[in-house]
Amino acid sequence: MIQAYNFLYSWQLFPEKGVYEKGERPKSGTYKISATDQRNQLNVEMNWVTFENQAFSSAYAIEADGDIHEFQDELIAERSKVSFQDSINFEILLITKGEQTLKILHHIMPNGYLRLTEEGFREDATAYKNISYYHKQMSVLPYASSVSGAVIKPTEEGVIRHKALYAMEEQTNMQLAQIRQQIELLALQAQEIQRRKELSVLIYSAKLNFTPVIGQVYYLYEKKDGNNFLSLVSPKEWGGSGPFKKAVASVKLLADHTWMEIV
Repeated sequence: MIQAYNFLYSWQLFPEKGVYEKGERPKSGTYKISATDQRNQLNVEMNWVTFENQAFSSAYAIEADGDIHEFQDELIAERSKVSFQDSINFEILLITKGEQTLKILHHIMPNGYLRLTEEGFREDATAYKNISYYHKQMSVLPYASSVSGAVIKPTEEGVIRHKALYAMEEQTNMQLAQIRQQIELLALQAQEIQRRKELSVLIYSAKLNFTPVIGQVYYLYEKKDGNNFLSLVSPKEWGGSGPFKKAVASVKLLADHTWMEIV
């Protein structure tokens, strides 16, 4: 439960922010995550009000140990699973009839806000994504309700650790992205060399009546007997009377004596 510390607050909705693909944008709302008396269990409470002043609420307890458990409210879901990726990311999966019906992604941003992403399906089975943003209600302390519950102590050290963790993730992700780009570039270069190698093997097995010059453009043809030959004469110059079955490629000899196809 140590990874839940950063989330155990009552959060106030930013109604003007967010993207709502299903339902109406709420006028106000709160989202509260708290620890219970039982180990590895969380309480989740959501309250929101529409612009027509209709109030809605939802509350449930979930086991946060990474396993699938029975869900207490069958009207919402039959089973649930809670997974913590790290101290700033966790997700809740709601499952009915063996199918995932809703995924709720929680992410604490660098400014301390909570971004809540709900991914689910409408009645017609089309997918939707709602994204909401919350800030902490500092007057509500996320302490456990008994001595046996998890002790939650939000401290300056935790804030510093969160900022350091985010900076570390940002830097390492940037470095990994640079390495991936280098790997992709090397892979493209390797593919190009392989293509030149295969083309060169084909040309050096063809009939040559002259010594090719580096940098000169030549034309590779396939004869009617299936053999290849190299020529300085282009298909246009042959017209319709060329001694070949088809033109294979326009090619140029490089300094390393490989051949490159000219498009």
